[in-house]
Amino acid sequence: MRIFFRILIGVVLAFPFISCNTDVDNYADYKDITIVYGLLETNTDTTFIKITKAFLGPGNSLVMALNPDSSNYAGKLDARLTSVKNSIDLPEIILDTITKKNKLAGDSIFYFPQQKLYYTTATIDPAATYTLKVNRNVHVVEASTKLVQDFTILQPTNRFNFAATAATSVKWRAALNGKRHEVIIVFNYEELWPGSADTLRKTMVWNMGTKSSQGLDGTDELEVFYTGEDFYTRLASVIDVNALNVRRFAGNVDVFISSGGGDLSTYIEVNAPSNSIVQEVPQFSNVANGFGIFSSRKTMKRSYKMTVQSEIKLVENYPWGFEIKLIP
Repeated sequence: MRIFFRILIGVVLAFPFISCNTDVDNYADYKDITIVYGLLETNTDTTFIKITKAFLGPGNSLVMALNPDSSNYAGKLDARLTSVKNSIDLPEIILDTITKKNKLAGDSIFYFPQQKLYYTTATIDPAATYTLKVNRNVHVVEASTKLVQDFTILQPTNRFNFAATAATSVKWRAALNGKRHEVIIVFNYEELWPGSADTLRKTMVWNMGTKSSQGLDGTDELEVFYTGEDFYTRLASVIDVNALNVRRFAGNVDVFISSGGGDLSTYIEVNAPSNSIVQEVPQFSNVANGFGIFSSRKTMKRSYKMTVQSEIKLVENYPWGFEIKLIP
């Protein structure tokens, strides 16, 4: 489940708009600037990388952004992944192109629903260091990254406790090559409405925040705290608490912890909203002869049952129709 660190094309591709005015009258000679956004992750069936270009021209830049030809290169670029493992070069991976029609209106100021992506279905080796190379006529656009490794969720050890009055925590050991970690829990439940024979599967998604490790060596233990009352309050905000005669049944609590590489962490921090009155916004890119971010991420998942006390509290203390589901 990719909840965290989706390819950051929505906000950051606004890079071509350097002027503060949408009507650009004075502009320099055009320069070919390649924009790259890609995150590698092991155990995924497909790796997608966004490769576009900056654009400049007279008129309204927002209108130009709605034209795919403004930011897309014509045809297919010579884009490939090279990798090294234990000082040995692995076979190159040639990237192909695909047009996906999954971009929604409002995701960004750019064209939709289609978007051109480079991709590969080749297996990503967790022990290798990867370099993306995009061959342009006079230079090579490139960026390198190590892979964020698997890591361990330490707590809860058995069941999720939402009945405790004191704050409890989700704890994990930081990922090797990972810096920024985000924790999301998903509470799964079912609804059976009056007159219906079909049970509806529902979820409540709770972003519990982010924590960063001191380094990239994977030795830090990190945790985020929560209270049981927060859980019941959030659940009340997503269900129809006024619906009558709806039967509900609690399911698993899934914990997703996503870890992003060091360069990705720096990129997110630099591009975070600022309250400073300083007008010049700092920029960070790890792409040589281009602009953008090429890094890695890893998402670990662990599923839990609620404690018996937590489920009893949900059934008895809140008039939302939850029942103990009897398993034959």
